[in-house]
Amino acid sequence: MPIPITTCEYRLPEPDGFDSSTLKEAAIHTPEATEVLVKVHAVSLQFRDLIVARSQYLGQKDNAIPGSDLAGEILAVGADIKGWAVGDKVSANFATDHIQGSVTDEIKRTGLGGPIDGVLTEYKILPAHSLVKIPDGWSYIEASTLPCAAVTAYNALLGTNPLKAGDSVLVLGTGGVSIFALQIAVASGATVIATSSSGHKLEVAKKLGAKHVINYKKTPDWEQEVLRITGGRGVDHVIEVGGPGTINKSIASTRYAGTVDVIGFVAGAGDLPNLRDLVLKTVLVRGILIGSRTQFEDLVRLVDATGVRPVVDKVFAFEDLRAAYENLESQQHVGKVVIHVAKA
Repeated sequence: MPIPITTCEYRLPEPDGFDSSTLKEAAIHTPEATEVLVKVHAVSLQFRDLIVARSQYLGQKDNAIPGSDLAGEILAVGADIKGWAVGDKVSANFATDHIQGSVTDEIKRTGLGGPIDGVLTEYKILPAHSLVKIPDGWSYIEASTLPCAAVTAYNALLGTNPLKAGDSVLVLGTGGVSIFALQIAVASGATVIATSSSGHKLEVAKKLGAKHVINYKKTPDWEQEVLRITGGRGVDHVIEVGGPGTINKSIASTRYAGTVDVIGFVAGAGDLPNLRDLVLKTVLVRGILIGSRTQFEDLVRLVDATGVRPVVDKVFAFEDLRAAYENLESQQHVGKVVIHVAKA
């Protein structure tokens, strides 16, 4: 197909939420020597996108293109590119310069859809070193769910303190990271306990392999139920997405020398972590900031080998971004909310 010279892209000109999102036409430059031009087919949304829309994300640029998670097709490659070709189906790592190892300030400044322009655009120029081949047989919509939610879950469970078959994992809620963590844990041979306030969502969790489920509205002292289920031992990993509102219950749910993987703060205000319990239980509380491109590649190998597929709750048209944001903000979804960008 002809190489496009313009793209339609969303911008956030005002720091007053997603209602300010505006669709505009912009020029596309020719890929430089180490860049590729990608036709964006699908973009999945994150809780982070709501924060960016409110201009509450630390270090975000003004009037940014939102969105961090794409799947698409390479349309053109720079002169020095090796290993990628026109027609390849790809995604890009969340932080384009996070190739391997730990995060640095420089790496953080390459996070798509915050410090730099994101991917809610028809066409996107990307550095070739950020690219990852999408899993075999996956649609673009499915593949768009991987860069944040799935890589975060993979990093949490198989990063610093790797999960082992026979371990137990507590996942809070049924959002994108939690659902992927549930699936990865089950595929790895772990026992999963899932929480939610919705009976419907808990039924979905059970169908995905959760052995135990807890409705935290009906069981507000859910940490005690976790201890009961585990015979008083506690779990090996907690996927902690609640933040201050749930952190101390997560610590109480963890075994001695277990890991609390801190990913989000959707539960709102609460208490600081109980340092006494942290010390006496020797709990590892680990902040997770997505992951590297090499972890993304490892994740793709895992899903190819195990057959894990994403849970996509709803798909919205590119023109319906605000409705997609509203759906995400409602927290009624299970798994991922996706934008279908490409017309063909």
